[in-house]
Amino acid sequence: MGTLTGRTALVTGGSRGIGRGIAERLAADGARVAVHYGSNEAAAKETVAAIGAAGGSAFAIGQELGVPGDAAALWEAFDRQTDGRLDILVNNAGIGASSAFGAIEEAEYDRLFAVNTKAPFFLAQLGAERLRDGGRVINISTGLSRAALMPDVIAYAMSKAALDIFTKYLSKVVGSRGITVNTVAPGIVDTDINAGWLRGNDEAWAQSAALSALGKVGTVSDIADVVAFLASDDARWVTGHWIDATGGSLA
Repeated sequence: MGTLTGRTALVTGGSRGIGRGIAERLAADGARVAVHYGSNEAAAKETVAAIGAAGGSAFAIGQELGVPGDAAALWEAFDRQTDGRLDILVNNAGIGASSAFGAIEEAEYDRLFAVNTKAPFFLAQLGAERLRDGGRVINISTGLSRAALMPDVIAYAMSKAALDIFTKYLSKVVGSRGITVNTVAPGIVDTDINAGWLRGNDEAWAQSAALSALGKVGTVSDIADVVAFLASDDARWVTGHWIDATGGSLA
């Protein structure tokens, strides 16, 4: 029997990349997983099918984030396919690198915070009543919120730094119910979103690997395994924590 058998998880941005890896890992551990997607329904269905083929249980939920009413609409869709109860919320969905400090405009800045910061806040706020006692909230951040390794992504890093602070405060708000709240911060990971500049570019790959104390570029499973630990009973005494999952890039 899996460590998460009988539990229900929601993974935002669960159709591709790190989110897909997390969804597949939680399903492999026995959870029924809601795979959220913003626009790519085909990718979400593919992830659901892959989970089913591996013997797991999953369903897709489509809802654009960063727009008015996004959290309420997502939970309404979730409720239609469940009993309205949740055990694990993984706030993974986010948008990436922004324009440099001197070039970013208000619309892009606002969009970054709407998706990366505001959406997780209200998903957790409205999800709290659905979250069972002893549940888990896991926020996916970035190592760039702790080290200015790439100054051109200043607004992106700021949006994730706010998410880090949210983790600490929320852990105090829901802790009396035995709910833990933690942040996982990846470094450079080999995903489709990084494929354009990373895969097939030997120089970029070598430079990225050199940032890690382990001399490697991260994989999706490297991050998903950390999330799976935090979702399990083994992590019941870990909360309000920012977990460096950069492979030692910040050491």
